[in-house]
Amino acid sequence: MSDHGVVAIRAVEDDDVETFFAYEQEPDGARMAAFTPRDREPFLAHWARIRADPTVVTTTVLVDGHVAGNIVSWDAPTHREVGYWIGQAYWGRGVATAALGLFLAEYPFRPLHGLVATGNAGSIRVLEKCGFRRVDTDEEVYVELVLDA
Repeated sequence: MSDHGVVAIRAVEDDDVETFFAYEQEPDGARMAAFTPRDREPFLAHWARIRADPTVVTTTVLVDGHVAGNIVSWDAPTHREVGYWIGQAYWGRGVATAALGLFLAEYPFRPLHGLVATGNAGSIRVLEKCGFRRVDTDEEVYVELVLDA
């Protein structure tokens, strides 16, 4: 339970992707992630590709049964990474931390890396609360964190 209801994760369903698209278009979220939102067709193509890849784990974050965002884990060239996107309406309520905790319990990939835009203090804190430690920082671009065990 978070400050905003019951948090759960499950496999991504087709209808979830529409909500993910809407969340990616939120200006504050894109700014915090230092990310340029994709147009609809490239976004849908990206999600079709990653959902078809058996090495990628895609999960939907739910709050009281409503789609609140997603958590994705994939193989990078030298390690496994995790990323998440939570809709702005769910920020600051413990949703991301609770959902990532559930994800880490269900998918024990270790080591697991997270790469966060330097200015995204909330996301850095989520990873730290879930046991990640800082391993690298490019002060102008990103902070890299890792969960070893």
